Amino acid sequence: MKTALITGGQQGIGLGIAQALSAAGFAVVMAAEVEESAPAVQAALHALPKARYLRHDLMSGDPAALLDGVGEVTCFVSNAGVPARQRGDMLALTAESFDHVMGINLRGAFFLAQEVARRMLAGPSAHYRSMLFITSVSAQMISVERAEYCLSKSAAATMAQLFAVRMAPHGVGVFDLRPGIIDTAMTAAVHDKYSARIAEGLVPAQRWGLPADIGSVAVPLALGQMAFANGAVLPVDGGLSISRL
Repeated sequence: MKTALITGGQQGIGLGIAQALSAAGFAVVMAAEVEESAPAVQAALHALPKARYLRHDLMSGDPAALLDGVGEVTCFVSNAGVPARQRGDMLALTAESFDHVMGINLRGAFFLAQEVARRMLAGPSAHYRSMLFITSVSAQMISVERAEYCLSKSAAATMAQLFAVRMAPHGVGVFDLRPGIIDTAMTAAVHDKYSARIAEGLVPAQRWGLPADIGSVAVPLALGQMAFANGAVLPVDGGLSISRL
């Protein structure tokens, strides 16, 4: 059975990917730091009754223990992440806020991906295997009021490239998906601001992105339909990151 492990799969972009992969025939395991009783988790499990949920804290959890509970992972989606605790002048950024964002978005993500990769290389599989890193257009596009987030996503994009080169000889596809302005709980606080900017032409597609937009891109990658594009960076942003005058 093809199995997808999705960090942060209980909500937002992660849930959109979970729903798409489930529809494509994957057994879905969602992992996050919250209790299974949390409303978002219960809603996700109601929407995906065949899915499983395992609690895992990227900051302090044991990757090996999580993966022991999952079993063989054929598609790993490194999606969980946190925004800047508070938007503001980067010259006022605190070490505590920096460490919090980097600890989850980079350090925790790296060591879980490392353990997934080790296990993928430990033996053969009957299925194509993939690792999808959900980074952000902020890996390339700068927001000085969210310096720690941009830095974490830029480093995560490099992490995806590193894993792509390391895993390619073994037939494991690694990809970097870069969402743009996506309508999720993470962007709720700036919804009005970005709606106005989208209306003014910020996004060529002239709309917010949806979690399902990311899910639709993840499916062919997870199925091996783009296997020779290993290491590819895929903006999923409605044209936001295209350089324009």
